[in-house]
Amino acid sequence: MSKLLHLISLGCNKNLVDSEVMLGKLYSYSLTDNLSEADVIIVNTCGFIEAAKEESINAILEAHQNRKDGSILVVSGCLSERYRQELAREIPEVDIFTGVGDYERIDELILNKQSSFTPQVYLANENSPRVITGSKYHAYIKLSEGCNQKCSFCAIPTFKGLLKSRTIDSVVSEVRGLISQGFKDFSFISQDTSSFGRDLGNKNALIDLIAQIELLPGIKSARILYLYPSTTTLDLIDAIASSNVFVNYFDMPIQHISDHMLKVMKRGSGKAKVLELLEYMRAKPNSFLRTAFIAGHPGESEADFEELKEFLSEFAFDRVSIFDYSQEENTTAYNLEQLPLELIQKRADILGEIASKKVQESLQNMVGKETTVVVDGVSNEHEYLLSGRDIRWAAEIDGEILINDSGDFGVEHGDYFKAVITEIAGDRPLATLKERL
Repeated sequence: MSKLLHLISLGCNKNLVDSEVMLGKLYSYSLTDNLSEADVIIVNTCGFIEAAKEESINAILEAHQNRKDGSILVVSGCLSERYRQELAREIPEVDIFTGVGDYERIDELILNKQSSFTPQVYLANENSPRVITGSKYHAYIKLSEGCNQKCSFCAIPTFKGLLKSRTIDSVVSEVRGLISQGFKDFSFISQDTSSFGRDLGNKNALIDLIAQIELLPGIKSARILYLYPSTTTLDLIDAIASSNVFVNYFDMPIQHISDHMLKVMKRGSGKAKVLELLEYMRAKPNSFLRTAFIAGHPGESEADFEELKEFLSEFAFDRVSIFDYSQEENTTAYNLEQLPLELIQKRADILGEIASKKVQESLQNMVGKETTVVVDGVSNEHEYLLSGRDIRWAAEIDGEILINDSGDFGVEHGDYFKAVITEIAGDRPLATLKERL
């Protein structure tokens, strides 16, 4: 009988891809949802900000507390890479520590019960073993690792390194292989997706990739996550908008809007450039805009905050994430004069309330309109409701559509339909299916 594996993947969907590679290398294990019966437990951690670090540490401690005797506890990922010495000292119960370079060696490390921190950051390619989780039709495609940006608040380059892109041929080959397995919806991701290929000398690599993906038979939809203002061009926006495959999903975390704070944050673009990009995206037909803001970054005056609050209230975003500023070592903001935690929380709460209103406005604007949805299966809300997603939306990020009228269609997981949104129930649209696509 095969051994049992329990994997906990924390943080972003980029981390999820690395977790799926580990599952591919550990194909001989059977997966279990019951941590206490697992022979091997892997916690793939996130170490981006304080809240994520706390979540990762709690997951490690809980895994140890509930593990069975003789099991192997593995801690991998960003938190482990960033705090390798501290974790080994403070949590000696962990059997194996590994960082962000050894995902494809995880079977070897477990076999030898060996910790390892390879200096190079791992980047999955078309030949990487991988078990796609959570969906039979959607997959994430990681384009690059690392980041060349110098944002004042972000420590990612210190443990992920500088930008390292895959080739276009490598990406196309991976997508082609997944299409042959039945996947037809793809999300292209990295730390700074709009910089893809620049380290290889091609500033238009993402545009060229869009053109190549367009040629692949069998792909139904795709989207690009994590555009960066200083490397996003109008030509790139045009390439997305004119595509028959890529939806008009524009995910660009701008973090702030005042010129003063954009400079303090070292974002590389001022307010004028950010507004030009946002307005150009918003003008595209059927566009969907997601962004993120940081509340309480050092140097944020009351005037800066009021400018951000007013902008967020007025601009038509579809989704907005609000983050409390997190003081991270090895960042330029770490040594700046910090705002009081109470003020940071207060500003984040205010922005969060506005962000919630923007989401509701976006949802209400869908009522009575036709959209394309993909069906995920029976909803957890009720057995007579189907769960679906607007194809512009990122999987498991932007929400759920409840389908309460599927007509006489025989509906299966991954089916595409034209649907009409009839009303909004809380934060979820209700839809009637109209036509199979």
